[in-house]
Amino acid sequence: MKFFKKILPTNLHANEHAVMIFMAIIVGVLGGYGAILFRWLIRFFQKASFGSGGGEFLATLMALPWYARLVPPIVGGLLVGLIVYFLAREAKGHGVPEVMEAVALKGGIIRKRVVLVKSLASAICIGTGGSAGREGPIVQIGSAIGSAFGQVLKVSADRMRTLVGCGAAAGIAATFNAPIAGVMFAMEIILGEFGIATFSPIVVSSVMATVISRAYMGNFPAFVVPHYTLVSTWEMPFYILLGILAGVVGVIFTSTLYKIEDLFALIKIPDYTKAAVGGLLIGIIGIFFPHVYGVGYDAIGLALLENLPWTMLAALIIAKILATSFTIGSGGSGGIFAPSLFIGAMLGGAFGSLVHHLFPAFTATYGAYSLVGMGALVAGATHGPITAILILFEMTGDYKIILPLMLSCILSSVIASQIRQESIYTMKLIRRGINIRAGKEVNIMKSLLVRDAMTKDVVTVSENMHLNKLLEHTFSSKYSSFPVVDVGGLLSGIVTFQDFKEVVFEEGLGDLVVVKDIVIPDVITITRDESLDEALKKIGLKNIEQLPVVDENNPRKIVGILSRRDIFSAYNKALINKSLAEGIGEKDRL
Repeated sequence: MKFFKKILPTNLHANEHAVMIFMAIIVGVLGGYGAILFRWLIRFFQKASFGSGGGEFLATLMALPWYARLVPPIVGGLLVGLIVYFLAREAKGHGVPEVMEAVALKGGIIRKRVVLVKSLASAICIGTGGSAGREGPIVQIGSAIGSAFGQVLKVSADRMRTLVGCGAAAGIAATFNAPIAGVMFAMEIILGEFGIATFSPIVVSSVMATVISRAYMGNFPAFVVPHYTLVSTWEMPFYILLGILAGVVGVIFTSTLYKIEDLFALIKIPDYTKAAVGGLLIGIIGIFFPHVYGVGYDAIGLALLENLPWTMLAALIIAKILATSFTIGSGGSGGIFAPSLFIGAMLGGAFGSLVHHLFPAFTATYGAYSLVGMGALVAGATHGPITAILILFEMTGDYKIILPLMLSCILSSVIASQIRQESIYTMKLIRRGINIRAGKEVNIMKSLLVRDAMTKDVVTVSENMHLNKLLEHTFSSKYSSFPVVDVGGLLSGIVTFQDFKEVVFEEGLGDLVVVKDIVIPDVITITRDESLDEALKKIGLKNIEQLPVVDENNPRKIVGILSRRDIFSAYNKALINKSLAEGIGEKDRL
C-alpha cells in the first residue's frame, strides 16, 4: 500500500475527482479478483463435499445416496460456526446489512479481516450444501476491500463510504456479469442515495470488476433462457397479480427468516454449534429436495427452461424458504439474493403454469412468468425495484420481457413495503435498534437511558402553595414548569407558567388561589430505564420542556427531572465519545 501512497497525487484537494477515479479502479480490480477467488473456493468445497462443483452439480446431488446429502451440511455448519464465532462475528449471516450499517453509522469502516473470514466461511457454507447465495458475501468482501484500501490511505469519511460502495458494485458486477446492476445496487441499497460525486467512481469500479470477470469467465449471461415475449396485452393483469403475489411471498420469506433466527437464539447450546443444527435440518430437506443446496442456479435454469412440473415448482418455494432460513438463522454465512431469485423463479413458474393452463390462447408458457417472478421476488424482499429490474435484464440479456418485468417489480416492492416497512436487509438492523433511515441521531438516542441524562435535584412545588409564592418561585428558577407534590411528597400533577399567568395577575387572586386549584393532574412521566429517544417523543407529544422521572415501582415517586437541554447535552457527549472511540479503536483493527 505504500506504493499507492507514492503514486497518488500529492495535492488531493486539487485533484479530488482524479484521485477518486484512480482509487475506484484499484478497488474495482481487487473486487473483481475477490469475486473470482470466492467462486473458485465455493467450487472447491462443493467438489470436496459432493464430488462435483461445476455445471452438473444438481445432477451429481440427485445421484448420491441420502446419507451423502445429509452429512456435508452438518460438517460445514460446524466449521462455519467455529470460524465465525472465533474470528469475525460480523461474517455471520447475509453480509449486506453489516455493510449498510458501516456506511450509515461507522463512516464506512469495516474490519480488514472480514475479507478473509467472510470468504472462507461463506464458501464452506455454500460449498457444503448451505442454502445461501454468493452475492451477499461478495458484496461484503468487495466492500471490505474498499474499506481496507481507504483505511490504509486514511481517506475522509465521505471518500470511505464511496469506496465501500465501489467495492459493493464491483462484487455484484463481477458475480452477475452485470455492471449496470452493480452500480444501481451500490447506490440504491448500500448507500441509499444517487449523488453525482459518488456515481462516477462506482461506475468505474463496476466496469473494472466486470472486465476482470469476463477475462476469466467469459462474457455470458448468468442464465441462458429462451426469448420469451409478451404474447398479448391481456397478459398484463396476470403480471400485475404476479407482482402482488411476489410482494406477499417476499414478506413471508423475510418473516420466516427472522422468526427461525429467533428460535435458534432460544436454543441453549454454544453459538458456534448452532449452524451444525441448521445443517442437519438442511440435510433433511436436501434428502427430498437437493435442488435447494448451494446457490440453486441449476434448479433456476430448469424452471426457466420449463423442465420442472407444477407440483415440484410449488414444493420448492416452501423448501427453499425453510432451507435458507435454517442456513442463515442458525448462524451460517451466505447471501439471500440468490435464494430470492430461486423462490421467485419457482413462484413465477407455478403461477405461470396455472395461468397458461387456464388461458393458453393469450398467455406465454410458464418460463416467462418464472423469469419475471425472479425480479419481482427480489424487489419485494429487498425493496430495491430498480436493481431487480436491471439485474434481471443483464443476467438474461432479454429485453423483450422488460415491460411486465418493470410492472411486477414495482408492484412487488410497493406491496411488500406496505405490508412491512423494513426490507430483508434493514430488518436485521432494526432488530439491533439501528434505523439507518433515521440516521445516527436516533440510534444514539435509543442507546442512552434516561438515568444517563436526568437531573436528580428536582425543584417541586406544594399543592398548598399560593400563586404569589409560585410566581416568585418561577422568577427565581430556570424552569417554567414544576412537578406538584402532595403532603406526602408524591407526584399529584404539574403546573406551568402558561397555566397560571393570567390568573396570577388578576387583583386579589394571588393570595386566594393555591396550586391545587390549577394543577394539571394528567402528567406525562418517564422512568429511568427508558431511552432518550422515547423521552424526546414524549416531550414532543405535548411540546413540553421537561418530564418528571418516576420510580419504576411507584409511578408517583419522583426520582429526577429530564429537560430538553439534558437530552441534547447527553447526546452531544455520546456523539463525541463515539467518534473518539471509533478513531482510537480502528488503529488496533486488522
